[in-house]
Amino acid sequence: MTDVALSQDTLAERLWSKVPLITAAFWIIKIMSTTVGETAADLLATRLGLGLTITSWIMTAIFVVFLILQLRSKTYVPALYWATVVLISVVGTLISDNLVDGFGISLKTTTIAFSIILSIVFAAWYNSEGTLSIHSIVTFRRECFYWAAILFTFALGTSAGDLVAEGFDLGYLWAANLFGLLIILTAVAYYVFKQNAVLCFWIAYILTRPFGASIGDLFAKPHIAGGLELGTLATSVIFLTIIAGLVVYLTATRKDSEVVAGNG
Repeated sequence: MTDVALSQDTLAERLWSKVPLITAAFWIIKIMSTTVGETAADLLATRLGLGLTITSWIMTAIFVVFLILQLRSKTYVPALYWATVVLISVVGTLISDNLVDGFGISLKTTTIAFSIILSIVFAAWYNSEGTLSIHSIVTFRRECFYWAAILFTFALGTSAGDLVAEGFDLGYLWAANLFGLLIILTAVAYYVFKQNAVLCFWIAYILTRPFGASIGDLFAKPHIAGGLELGTLATSVIFLTIIAGLVVYLTATRKDSEVVAGNG
C-alpha cells in the first residue's frame, strides 16, 4: 500500500505544470519583467559603474542559482518562477548588449543571429517532444527547452527592440506603439481568426520583450533622448514593486496554477 501511495503521489506531482496559466496577470508581469530587464541592466552596468562584463558575470551567476532551484522544484512556485524570469530578462539583455557594445556587432546581425538560434531551439524542442505548448511543461527535458527558448526570446527582443528604436531612429514611444500594435494584431489573429494558439503565444512572447524594453527606456531615459527622465533606479523600483504585488496575489490565490491531463 505504501508503494502504491508513493507512486500515486509522484504521478500527481508530475501532473502539475511547472509554468503558470496564461492569464492577464501573466502578460502584465511578463511585460514588466522585460522592462526591469532593460532598466536593471543599465542601472548595474552604467549608473553603478560595474560595467557590462562584471554585471554580466554577477547576474548570470545569480540567474543560474535561481534556474537550478526552479528546475529542482516539483511544481510551479510563483515567486521562484517569476524571479527566474526577471533574472533571465536581465541576462538576455546583457547578452545582446555585450555583443553590440562590447564586440561591436551590429543590431541587425544580432537580431538575425538570435532569430536563427531561437528557431534551432524550437526545432530541437519540437523534434524531441512533438509539441511547443507550454501547457505540457511537466518533465525536466521540456522545462530545459522552455528556459532555453525564454532566454533567446529575451536576447532577440532586446536586439530587435534596440534596432527599431535606435537603429531605425523611431524613438522609444513610437517603438512601444509599434510593438504594442503587433501584439494586438497577434491577439486578434488568435481570438478572432482562431489561428494556432502555440504560434500566437510565442509570437506575442517575443514581441513583449521589445515592447516592455521600449516602455522602460521611455520612462528612464532623459528628455533629450525622448524619455520621461525617471531614471533607471526609479523605473526599476516601480516595476519591481508591481511585479512583487502581483506575485504575492498569485501565491495567495493560486489562480494561475495548472493541472494538466497527463505527462505525455
